Amino acid sequence: MTPTVPAVAEELYLQCIRCGKCLSVCPIYRETRIESLSPRGRVALYRAVGEEGLTTDEIYANRFYNCLMCEACREICPSGVQLDVILTHVRVDLAHSGLLPEPLHRLDDVIATAGNISNEPNEQRLGWTANLETPPTGLDHEGPAEVAYFVGCVSSLFPASYSIPQSLVQIMERAGVDYALLGDEERCCGYPMYLNGEADRAADLARHNIAAARATGARRVVMSCPSCYHMWKHTYPELLGEDALDGLEVIHETELLSELTQDGRLHLKPWDATVTYHDSCDLGRKSGIFEPPRDVLRAIPEVELVEMADHHAKSLCCGGGGNLETFNRDLARSLPRRRLEQAQDAGAKYIVVSCQQCKRTLAGAARREKIRVRVMDLAEVVLRQMEEE
Repeated sequence: MTPTVPAVAEELYLQCIRCGKCLSVCPIYRETRIESLSPRGRVALYRAVGEEGLTTDEIYANRFYNCLMCEACREICPSGVQLDVILTHVRVDLAHSGLLPEPLHRLDDVIATAGNISNEPNEQRLGWTANLETPPTGLDHEGPAEVAYFVGCVSSLFPASYSIPQSLVQIMERAGVDYALLGDEERCCGYPMYLNGEADRAADLARHNIAAARATGARRVVMSCPSCYHMWKHTYPELLGEDALDGLEVIHETELLSELTQDGRLHLKPWDATVTYHDSCDLGRKSGIFEPPRDVLRAIPEVELVEMADHHAKSLCCGGGGNLETFNRDLARSLPRRRLEQAQDAGAKYIVVSCQQCKRTLAGAARREKIRVRVMDLAEVVLRQMEEE
């Protein structure tokens, strides 16, 4: 099947009434104050190409790649403009026109060649297992598994994120979850390619990953990474057909942890701490998963859960999305401070996330800005609070 992306009908962008509400939530505009880098400005540029013959060139393309694809603009738009559809379609047009910026083109080539975003041998995907006290039971799993764990590129290959899969496999083992690891059969989920407008290359990875998961015999595939989750859950069926995932249930780490908590399979000890939860764009606003992580935090005795000024569907992007870090690193690094300040204003000492990219981005910014807030993934919190058997 030929991969597809939604076509942009003229009425989608003609609905824009130029009210400017999207400017108030766009992290890029709030940081730069450049109108052409705002959602409204991008819609105007796209309209000008179709109606006025504006030439598409490198400068035009840069306006669309200096974007986090966080979809906060879509959430607030009173006219219902499907900005996510427009932005995705424009990136496809740009890639097919040879206007994909060179850093992003290199990223896609690396993924296609190496099978991951780091350009490392894919056999190193299990490097995070090396310093566990005992090898994970999901290694070399024989027979059908209950769950296939799709770890993702960042947690597999970035040492600072190793603690996330290490935590989740220990939780699953202590809770009696029979799981299998895909190891070097796992490839990048394809989300970076899809965001760059190269859906056809992403589809090749989708086919491979689905086949690798099916080979474990599992009926469920769990991810710690919200981008992997969103790609599997929502984009794979778009690329490969609605039946692509028949027989496979795709769940996120937060959903699994919530289930295990509700089933009484996790016994959590008290934690006297004030924490806030950061909704990642791909898991929250794009996928609608808001309450499972909060349910887990509320199940920990003595935890005080506070909300930041912007939360749930209105959550601020951490700055780690849209491949912006690859394209414009300085701009990406300037964005997380606002989110950290919101956590401080809420009185939180900990920001709990459910995303290895959010953890990496927010924790790095906290160190640079000397902001005394600790960032932890939900799986790290749960493992630390599990009572000894």
